Amino acid sequence: MSTDPYERRDQTFPRLTPEQVDAIRPHGEVRRCRAGEELFRAGEQHTDFVVVLSGRIEIVQARGDGTEERITVHGPREFTGEIDMFSSRRSLVTGRVLEAGEMLVVPRAAFQDLLAGHADLGEVIMRAFILRRLGLLVHGQGDVLLVGSRFSSDTLRLRSFLSRNGHPHRYLDLEQDEEAGEMLRRLRLPREAVPVVLCRDRLMRNPDNRTVADCVGLSGELPGDDVVDLAVIGAGPAGLAAAVYGASEGLSVVVFEAEAPGGQAGTSSRIENYLGFPTGISGQDLAGRAINQAQKFGARLLTPRRARALHCEQQPYRVELEDGDAVRARTIVVASGARYRRLDLPELPRFEGRGVYYGATSVEALLCGQDEVTVVGGGNSAGQAAVFLADLARHVHLLVRGEGLADTMSNYLLARIETSDRITLHPRTEIVGLEGEACLERQVWRDGSGGRATKDIRHLFVMIGADPNTEWVRGCLALDRKGFLLAGDDAVQAGAWPLARPPFFLETSRPRVFAAGDVRSGSVKRVASAVGEGSMCVAFIHRVLHEAHAVPHPVSPGSRPSATASAGSDLAEGPPKSIGAGLAAGAGPPAPGEHPMHLKTDDGPACEHLDHLPGVRAPRQRACEECVPLGARWVHLRTCQDCGVTLCCDSSPNRHATKHHHASGHPVIASAEPGEHWLWCYVDEQTAEYRP
Repeated sequence: MSTDPYERRDQTFPRLTPEQVDAIRPHGEVRRCRAGEELFRAGEQHTDFVVVLSGRIEIVQARGDGTEERITVHGPREFTGEIDMFSSRRSLVTGRVLEAGEMLVVPRAAFQDLLAGHADLGEVIMRAFILRRLGLLVHGQGDVLLVGSRFSSDTLRLRSFLSRNGHPHRYLDLEQDEEAGEMLRRLRLPREAVPVVLCRDRLMRNPDNRTVADCVGLSGELPGDDVVDLAVIGAGPAGLAAAVYGASEGLSVVVFEAEAPGGQAGTSSRIENYLGFPTGISGQDLAGRAINQAQKFGARLLTPRRARALHCEQQPYRVELEDGDAVRARTIVVASGARYRRLDLPELPRFEGRGVYYGATSVEALLCGQDEVTVVGGGNSAGQAAVFLADLARHVHLLVRGEGLADTMSNYLLARIETSDRITLHPRTEIVGLEGEACLERQVWRDGSGGRATKDIRHLFVMIGADPNTEWVRGCLALDRKGFLLAGDDAVQAGAWPLARPPFFLETSRPRVFAAGDVRSGSVKRVASAVGEGSMCVAFIHRVLHEAHAVPHPVSPGSRPSATASAGSDLAEGPPKSIGAGLAAGAGPPAPGEHPMHLKTDDGPACEHLDHLPGVRAPRQRACEECVPLGARWVHLRTCQDCGVTLCCDSSPNRHATKHHHASGHPVIASAEPGEHWLWCYVDEQTAEYRP
């Protein structure tokens, strides 16, 4: 099978069946379009999905010399679009009517509903979108031209950023491509100006990653003043798993990533022990598939958007970003991961990106050519890097401080290393010096006996240890002595858990804030474990989103919860600790005409919206009144306290109770489930107890 996606036309540019076109019709409108009319332009965001009913559409991309390159022509029953349909990225191509005809145009919002309601059709469209993006990557058909030097650390930074974020671009190297020098002369720039980025019509000299991201639409749009159900910090395996499962189950999800999706796993060339991939998969490919899944279900990924602080004085919590923006969230998954430790060498910063690397992707590997390379580290990441580089470099030297690899590396990698004649293991050996001028030229090694040797090796891959990315939550969440997040029973034992109920397994010292993946104290440092923790968080999130808003209070050692709550356990025992708890604890029924929520607690008066309720009503039905006509019978119910309608909760895919609030403005709902006595105000994000 050809590796060029454009040659697989039946999958990359499929023709829909008449029945599939009919399924799309209710979601769009038919327009008569004239020849030459542009349906969308390169650089636009939120373009429409278009199905050709008659006529033809050509898909073109502008070249740097002012001409256009035709990518394909869509005929009847073919459709436009690629993976940017699921995000705020700018369109890389222009769609122009080549032959007049009728087009079925589906707006972006309706397109999401279309995929959600037609799984078979969604599979055809999704496969085509992924292959089209792959084709753009393979052929370098993007809106970014990068001119740089292999000896420039900023060039490596930009190449890595664009590649790991899956953005098609073209790269010209001063040392290898004559066209690079010609481009600089045309721009009247000296060679010292590199790296230079041309993003559409914009010239940027050594831009930071955020500037490039804004140009191509990677940095995305914040949800404004809205409160999201789930904010995920970090787009490694744990964060992406939380995003996929949360969005697929109807939660509003936003993901913030500081650099590029995939985390440490994203820099792995091949992961062979991940379930379902017997031939292995690169960390970047795994992350790319997860992103496509999450965005298909409606999650928003914003990069590079680094978290600066978590403000946990009140709920909803507020996540502040380094650029000054902020988002409020009902629940948070901290999946900010860990970073490799740096060698304790004073000359190290001078060579980072100029011979010293912290990832072994194809970008770094191409810089090594047929040179010898050194890999420092004894874990799986170091082993994967050594095996990958051995196929490209002349020889790989693997340095470990211990006696060997048996205790720190998976057996399959250990076997590969032991049988390779292009990898040499150096136990009890470490790097004690780096030398060079413009880039790394020599390394100084010290062995177990104290002997030193200088090696003429120009490339060093450092993959040692892990320091957690938790600086931004200090003062808010409890950490262990190494800076990793305490969660579950660990948070209780540290005396940091504030509620009467026990925390869930992955819940941190703050209710509704969860830790997943490498950032959590005691976590298993494997991709599969991180994915499991991220998805597990969503099960817990559904529970806490429906629990009473507990008033935090210190828990003395003698009254600590005895066990961590699980996904199937009761959330709390004993009297409720939320607004109106005085009534539930025995204050007696309210006087006639008095709403039970008029009671005050130490936290002040209850929500003002509760003063205007006509009274607590019993549910009209024992099923959601909107789901029943659809043939469904969702039984986790809520009752509107203004009109009494019975609707399904947010754990339902339809979320009819919340939709009713947005449509009607009625602010307050009540639980309609046996044994649960609470009211919830959407506007004030506040829960109150009542006695039925």
